[in-house]
Amino acid sequence: MRVLILCTGNSCRSQMAHGFLQSFDKNIEVYSAGTEASGKLNTKAVEVMNEIGIDISQHSSDSVQKYLGEKWDFVITVCGGANEACPAFIGDVKHRLHIGFDDPSHAVGSDEFIMSEFHRVRDEIKDGFYKFYQENIKEA
Repeated sequence: MRVLILCTGNSCRSQMAHGFLQSFDKNIEVYSAGTEASGKLNTKAVEVMNEIGIDISQHSSDSVQKYLGEKWDFVITVCGGANEACPAFIGDVKHRLHIGFDDPSHAVGSDEFIMSEFHRVRDEIKDGFYKFYQENIKEA
């Protein structure tokens, strides 16, 4: 089972989703990428994942170009709001899905509020990807 998780910057939401999906089942090949990959991970995303025992600090922020020639069971986009364009993936894909989330890196306000947004989105990603895992992989 091969899964590619896509977003724009590949620094936050797709990285958290990658970490969760891999934690549910080590036998799944999980990768993440972005159409405009930032080349680095969002430090707050790494921090909130570490809080729950999932280390994504060694992940890399990769361009979607790296994966275009490969075969995928699932390609999942995770961008959220109407202001954000989700990347399209043209390639050998069995199933394309969209599981959208707000981008906590765009949160503005106090440090406490910003971290609360990272926690909220992290928890939503966990729930969304666990549901995906249960319905599409575990029962398959």
